[in-house]
Formats: sequence, structure tokens, C-alpha cells
Amino acid sequence: MLTQVAEGVLVHQSELLQNNAVAVQGRAGVLLVDPGITGGEMACLANDLRALGQPVVAGFSTHPDWDHVLWHAELGDAPRYGTARCAAFMQEVLADPDWKARVAEGLPPEIADDIPLELFGLITGLPAGTTRLPWDGPTVRIIEHPAHAQGHAALLVEERGVLVAGDMLSDILMPFPDLGATAPIDDYLAGLRLLEEVADDVEVVIPGHGSVGGADQVQARIELDRAYVQALRDGRTPDDPRIGPDATYGQDWLPALYEWQREQLGPR
Repeated sequence: MLTQVAEGVLVHQSELLQNNAVAVQGRAGVLLVDPGITGGEMACLANDLRALGQPVVAGFSTHPDWDHVLWHAELGDAPRYGTARCAAFMQEVLADPDWKARVAEGLPPEIADDIPLELFGLITGLPAGTTRLPWDGPTVRIIEHPAHAQGHAALLVEERGVLVAGDMLSDILMPFPDLGATAPIDDYLAGLRLLEEVADDVEVVIPGHGSVGGADQVQARIELDRAYVQALRDGRTPDDPRIGPDATYGQDWLPALYEWQREQLGPR
């Protein structure tokens, strides 16, 4: 089901991982960001858009994690964009003859059979340094940063005051620094600073997973993410409700993941 969160901006949330697919209405159709994650959910999304008379005219993947580079035939064959680094990462993945088997190993087992991979990762990289999405609709600023994943980007729909944050600023998931980076903590903090620079222009924040937040939530989520990452850096236990005893999501796996992050990223 599509839910309107701002003028001309709608969200479709997946069931298992609470992924937010974002549709931004343009003149001839919608920009679709991070659609997912099961075939049934994507087909439902396509049906909802058809009912609104809104074909997909462009797609965007905020980063190359498996659940953000999915697509479904019913969504059409519009160009699917990402940053140059995001597209390069996916090209490397798809160059492996056994890529489907490798990707399948990382899928949640309870829905793995329902995730279509036929159109997986077919991303067109925008030229490095591109700051505006090329499409016929509201101005969408691309905010590329090094936090979370190679080629990660947030999108700011300037005329609507909407920040599509990718896998950051979630109310249910703590930060996931990129453990493959040379300086994952510094990279994450740098990404937060870039988001903070546009925070005053944001009325609605849409995380990759979890609840949509209003203007009062933007800075609060930035500060919560920053405090978590700094605690990892300093070897302190974070005071974070997303991994606390009252957490409403992921109680059976997020605390263990935090412990693993602490071992990987804490002081040496």
C-alpha cells in the first residue's frame, strides 16, 4: 500500500525488513527509489502506481546492498540510476559467473525464494560528482557520502522538503558502518555531517528501514546515530533505544550484531 508522506511523495513499506520504497511524482510519472523487497511486494507497488496513473519513468538505488538494487518486470524498463561508485560495485558483483548463488547466500531465508533476481543490480552510474538527478520532475539533489556502503547517497527532494536517507537515520536500526572501508567510523561521521548540512531544509525524513519522521525527528536521528558511532569508536556502551530492552524491532538479532560491531570497531 502506498502512503503519501508529503506532496507528491509516497512510500511503500516491505513487511520483513520495513524497507521503504519511495515514489516521487514528476510530470510524466514517478521516480522510484529503492523498490523492494519480495516479488509480491514489488508487484503490489507496480499495481498501486498503475492505479494512480503513474508509470515509473526513473529509478534510483541509494547504495549497492542487495535490498536496494532490486527490480520487477512490472515496474517497467525505466533507467535505474545510482552513483558511479554504486554502479561500479554492482558491475563487479554481476561479473562473477556465480553471482546469483553468492547473493542468495545473503538473503533472509524466510523470504529468499520470493526475491526475484532477474533484474538485480542493473544500475546506470551517473557521472562522478553529479549533484542533480536527471529526470523530469521536482529537483532532486544527490548527496553522496562515504557512510554505510560504497557509493551511498541520500536524495533531497528540494521542493518537497523530503530527505530520502538510504540506510541511515532509522528509528529501528542502529548505524551499520562499512567494515570494508579504511576508516569506517570517520566515514560514517562524515556522512552524518553532510546530512546535517541540509537538515534545516527537511520537513520529512524517509529512512531505508523503519518509520518516516517529521521535521522534529531529523536532527534527533542524526544525533542518535552520531552518539552510537562515537560510542563504538570510544569503546563505550551506547545508550540507544534501538538495541535496548524496550526495542520494538530486532530484539532477537540486533543486540548480537551490536556486539559484533563493537569487537570490529572498538578501540585497539
